[in-house]
Amino acid sequence: MAAYGTILQVTHTPDPHAAAPEGARPTIAPVVDILADLEWRGMLALTTDRETLARDLSAGVVTLYCGFDPTADSLHVGNLVPLFALRRFQLGGHRPIALAGGATGFIGDPGGRTTERQLMDADTIARRVTRLRAQMQRFLDFSDGPTGALLVDNLEWTAPLTVIDFLRDVGKHFPVNQMLARDSVSARLEGGGLSFTEFSYQLLQSLDFLELHRRFGCTLQVGATDQWGNITAGLDYLRRVDQAAGHALTFPLLTDAQGQKLGKSTGGGSMWIDAEMTSPYALYQFALNVDDRDVGTYLRLLTFVGKAEVEALDAETTERPQARAAQRRLAEELVALIHTPDEVRRVQAASAALFGSGSLADLDVHSLAAALAEAPSVTVPDAGGCPTVVDLLAEGLGLSKSDARRAVREGGAYLNNAKVASDSAVPEEQDWLHGRYLVLRRGKRTVMVVQRSAS
Repeated sequence: MAAYGTILQVTHTPDPHAAAPEGARPTIAPVVDILADLEWRGMLALTTDRETLARDLSAGVVTLYCGFDPTADSLHVGNLVPLFALRRFQLGGHRPIALAGGATGFIGDPGGRTTERQLMDADTIARRVTRLRAQMQRFLDFSDGPTGALLVDNLEWTAPLTVIDFLRDVGKHFPVNQMLARDSVSARLEGGGLSFTEFSYQLLQSLDFLELHRRFGCTLQVGATDQWGNITAGLDYLRRVDQAAGHALTFPLLTDAQGQKLGKSTGGGSMWIDAEMTSPYALYQFALNVDDRDVGTYLRLLTFVGKAEVEALDAETTERPQARAAQRRLAEELVALIHTPDEVRRVQAASAALFGSGSLADLDVHSLAAALAEAPSVTVPDAGGCPTVVDLLAEGLGLSKSDARRAVREGGAYLNNAKVASDSAVPEEQDWLHGRYLVLRRGKRTVMVVQRSAS
């Protein structure tokens, strides 16, 4: 294992190439009472001893951590709940540690799954850890001082261990009967079974807690409720080995109104933090389409919008759901936090232009392409003549030719937001946006795109 020890160098300072420019994201207010804030936001599910935790939090700086395994090339929107929890604690005067699971990524957490994870190779893990590291740096404050965030990789202390060391120094402190009783294990044993590899995951996570306690005085681990067994196993390990006390705090898994977990497959597609995997426009549209039953929860968990404003938006959703004020606020905040406020303005301009309230010609090519990514598409060769607007509408929107002609004759067909005057109209060279796109619209809301391809 020692050969993998250079996957990620542990650092306490952010990568300047990954950080957003100063002032590029919204200013966030300090948190006065972190537990009260978490409770109001619906983020306080389980704690080992709330009174003692509250006492320790009020007594001074508490160091806490949360782990993120490299299960994909990017964090997803669901990961913002634990990541923003770290930030909320930091705003409350405490020191967060974001842990990238360069070691645990080799194993895979069995929690929340019915089947064994597919093992990843070292190169994949290395690439993903580096990407996750850059993303986590964007949401925490790594400045010097007692509350400055830390970024670590558990491969640093796990890779040097031999099998004998691991079994003797770690494994002997974990009673098998207790391990079998934990939900993440028992659920798998009742189903498709569990390999020894995944069975050992909670030992590795417990080792992380011990190492962070020894290195940085970490006394609190946070995570989703499906991590409760792993977190409390770490607390037991601290007590057994170092006779040290610590805390556990979990928040509910974030699900939508249908009970689907928010993460890699919510809302009809993956909502990733990486702009190349999920464009700011797609993220904005995802938030605009959040169910009324979910939007208040998402505002609490996925943004830093204050209590008074969220509760006012809750009332607005009840009284005037058609206004979708809460969804618009969620969309603006998510895009601003994950990307930048400038990106919000670009997305809003693209959305307005797409549906006739702005100029498509004013959009840069990346904003236009993102806005059209989910629209029905027709491709025509670069060389040769272009079909008529009627033909393009019929092919792209699945209309009959007579319905397409009727849309034109009744004034309901648009080319780049200009009303099409004749059912024999053919797009001209100057109509091609950035030389690549035509935007056709039927009525107010039905949009399609025509793209050129090399012949």
